[in-house]
Amino acid sequence: MSNSLTHFTLSFIGGGNMARALVGGLVAAGHAADSITVADPDAGQRAALADDLGIQPVADNADAARAKRVVVLAVKPQIIDQVLKDIASHLDAQTVVISVAAGVTLATLEAALGRERALVRAMPNTPALFGAGMTGLVANSAAGSEDRDLAGHVFSAAGATAWIEDEALMDVITAVSGSGPAYFFSLTEHLARAGAEAGLAPELAARLARQTAVGAGVMLGRSELDAGELRARVTSPGGTTAAALEQFASDGFERIIDRAVAAAVRRGRELGAG
Repeated sequence: MSNSLTHFTLSFIGGGNMARALVGGLVAAGHAADSITVADPDAGQRAALADDLGIQPVADNADAARAKRVVVLAVKPQIIDQVLKDIASHLDAQTVVISVAAGVTLATLEAALGRERALVRAMPNTPALFGAGMTGLVANSAAGSEDRDLAGHVFSAAGATAWIEDEALMDVITAVSGSGPAYFFSLTEHLARAGAEAGLAPELAARLARQTAVGAGVMLGRSELDAGELRARVTSPGGTTAAALEQFASDGFERIIDRAVAAAVRRGRELGAG
């Protein structure tokens, strides 16, 4: 790994779970802990970050933004306007700012920080907390190849990354991978409930459903086959799996997924519009 990707100065505004996951992944990958700063208003959170990760915690957003190559805004969209005001006059010219605030557009970031500023929107998901995340990224026209490399490096510390060029597709990424873990959790939850209703002890049904979800995820991650082919390979004609999948089809499972993703996309656009 090049020195430029392990020693650049980096700060996080917000020290919550996502910031902790990214910082932990970066440090584990060899990034110098003493080059990472995290700003958080909670003293207990700052102490825990310092003790657990060896980074430099501060209370003030402006302090965290000064003299940094990368600044990650790991905050809720409800407070992004105030955070942008806090840091706007304290950023170096070469600083790239990355926002993980859902629905906050590049135009909003440019209005606060300037169109000449390298800016990136990122949409990670919660499996990043376990190093198994998926992050979609899009940059403005001021972001060069080095800026993009740095942004990609930050999020690859917690899983896989994918760049897009059309910012409008960030709402689709949010609907598919940002919100997506909850869909799988819901399926697992209801599979366990159905097993219990069919006669299994609830604890056993939950264990079976949970480990089956884990195993299916491992197969998806390690196999070169796509999801459709994996499904076909575990579906014997006329067997129990085929019977269940035929019921899915009869009840409109595909349409349910289509409508759910469309609803999430629609809500993302509503949030982005304020």
